Amino acid sequence: MSGTAARDASDRDPGLQPERTRLAWRRTTLACTVTAVLAVKATLHNGLSATGIFVCALCCGLWLAFLLISHHRIRTLAATSSPQALTPRHAAAGALLTLALAVCGAALVL
Repeated sequence: MSGTAARDASDRDPGLQPERTRLAWRRTTLACTVTAVLAVKATLHNGLSATGIFVCALCCGLWLAFLLISHHRIRTLAATSSPQALTPRHAAAGALLTLALAVCGAALVL
């Protein structure tokens, strides 16, 4: 065997995976930020209504909650070369917040 198939586990650079994961969390945070900003813009553009303001405030609250979770994970990944695994509670919260923010953003546009 030659090439990458011949590599064993000791050749793996353990610093690459946490870096990719940290960058993925940053990209997701950026996407959530854009969604929240567009929600505010859609609310202001479509005219102020009680429903629009409520959904926009909900989007902003969801964004802040996701921001807290993502920055906690980013700090954990940056702290050591072998970070702790993501807990299922944090993973589920991040996924649900992202999904809820997308649904709220879509509700404002439609």
